Amino acid sequence: GFAGIFDTWQNKESGETVRSCAIITTGPNSLMEPIHDRMPVILDAEAEALWLDPATEDPSRLTALLQPYPAEEMEGYPVSTIVNSAREDSPEMIERVDAEEPTQPRQPGFPTD
Repeated sequence: GFAGIFDTWQNKESGETVRSCAIITTGPNSLMEPIHDRMPVILDAEAEALWLDPATEDPSRLTALLQPYPAEEMEGYPVSTIVNSAREDSPEMIERVDAEEPTQPRQPGFPTD
């Protein structure tokens, strides 16, 4: 799973209970580096158990987990450019496509090299 944090807090102005969360990122591994300068922290089963264990009191045990996942344990392949749309949510988004399929230009703020 992904390493993440969450919090629930009370908005002092509105009184509304706010739930928020974030996925923690790290530098890229060699597979992800050509795509982006960050990647989610991916935890194996043992690391996931440690991350979620409320008895873990030593923060250094958790910060040691914030490393790029081994590239050799991942697979990369081209997918449709529909993944770039936040409006899309379909199984086709993860299906392999021919590498020759036209791709959208990189978005501003994303590395080009």
